[in-house]
Amino acid sequence: MKVSGQMLIGASDVMGSQAPIFALNPVTGEQLQPAFGCGGEQQVAQACRLATHAFDTYRHLPLRQRADFLNAIAEQIMALGDTLVQRAMAETGLPQARIEGERARTVGQLRLFAQVVREGHYQDARIDPAQPARAPLARADHRYRQVALGPVAVFGASNFPLAFSVAGGDTASALAAGCPVIVKAHSSHPGTSELVGRAVRAAVQVCGLPEGVFSLLFGTGPQLGASLVAHPGIKAVGFTGSQAGGRALMTIAAQRREPIPVYAEMSSINPVFLLPQALNHRAATIAEAHVASMLMGAGQFCTSPGLVIAVKGEGLNRYFDHAAACLVSAASQTMLSPAIHQAYLSGLERVSQAPGVSEVARGKNSAQPYQCQAGLYRVSGADFMANAQLHEEVFGALALVVECDSEAQLFDVLAQLQGQLTGAIHADGDDDPQLVRQLIATLELKVGRIIWNGFGTGVEVCHAMVHGGPFPATSDSRTSSVGTAAIMRFLRPVCYQALPDDFLPAALQDANPDNLQRLVDGVRG
Repeated sequence: MKVSGQMLIGASDVMGSQAPIFALNPVTGEQLQPAFGCGGEQQVAQACRLATHAFDTYRHLPLRQRADFLNAIAEQIMALGDTLVQRAMAETGLPQARIEGERARTVGQLRLFAQVVREGHYQDARIDPAQPARAPLARADHRYRQVALGPVAVFGASNFPLAFSVAGGDTASALAAGCPVIVKAHSSHPGTSELVGRAVRAAVQVCGLPEGVFSLLFGTGPQLGASLVAHPGIKAVGFTGSQAGGRALMTIAAQRREPIPVYAEMSSINPVFLLPQALNHRAATIAEAHVASMLMGAGQFCTSPGLVIAVKGEGLNRYFDHAAACLVSAASQTMLSPAIHQAYLSGLERVSQAPGVSEVARGKNSAQPYQCQAGLYRVSGADFMANAQLHEEVFGALALVVECDSEAQLFDVLAQLQGQLTGAIHADGDDDPQLVRQLIATLELKVGRIIWNGFGTGVEVCHAMVHGGPFPATSDSRTSSVGTAAIMRFLRPVCYQALPDDFLPAALQDANPDNLQRLVDGVRG
């Protein structure tokens, strides 16, 4: 399959008439062919019209057919073979093993959502039977289930060309919910996006679905994305990116005649707490693991451990020594794009030049373009709390260690942090259990995932995963963008009161044809 540079609007290939974009190989600096024509309001309107037309048919598909569609997408992506892997490597500079691993995650989560759809329990069916003899007032029959919101706009992420992009978690969960999807491809990997988009469209055709179930658009700057979010046909948005970009989309969505939810994952520094006895017993092991996590993918993960918080002492000093020894031998890594590299340099300067901040160690430098030279810095608890800029994410391999004067100051620092995706605790059996309990209780209010003796990098796609957190980690702390709970973002509840059985959806009929688990008169069965 060749890359054409065309948008995929339903079943049509459309060459955009706006200024074209080109992919760039960040390793060589080479501009990659072909040109990708960008779309405008006309193409947004066309895609939204098709999605709106497809919605009613798609949401009413039998569960088995929707599950088969998700599995078909996975099969079509795998059928792209090395063509997809090589294009993704060229557009991102990521190694083959990383791309192949991300492809496995992408098809794995599609298949997982297919299982969720086939089982049907996501509908959360509830039945409160009529009680005509109840005194003093009779009760009518009430039945409840979750239904699809409508067409969803998905914005491809820069740092995950497969798993958080065209057929990534947002698309998979929206399609699983019964929502058509329109994807705005990320401009850093348009060829990868087109290939995956063609795989999704092939699955639409193989499964005989309405063409508007999926479309793929290209666009630079904020115009096309803004038009997409503002279009009345769009009923929800999935976004992974910067806080500025997420907040801009939230503003547009809120100002619509019909405001819609924007599920934006935006920024996180993922604090790591190193408790005294853990440092005393295994400072070297913790330091090595932290540096490895920080260096993973040049730190271009939303869960990269960018902040370490600990109490001063010999254990922390040994941590610094071992972390520095690990870091100075670390090779620089190519970042995903010139824009990300420039943002990293700006963030590095902001941190390194802040009052009270000193360098612990830097990784090796390189003359190659767009390199991330990792950095580890330290600052006192008082200086950290006095400078809100140090609380902001630097997207890349950089970490700041906050040296607290006391355990009480650990909590003072934590209190000033904004919402985060993850928070980690490194503790041993002889660390104060009351301190640990208090730290867990406080982190519950600050993060979406609490990690014991580990780091946030590595997000398992499973039923219990939460990849979200209080603002600004995400725009809605009640949701997750990874794991099967992600489907709930694109659903809403409907109650059916006193409807005859023949007119009820299958999930709520007395015969229960899909054999769902349901809550009947308060009893799960």
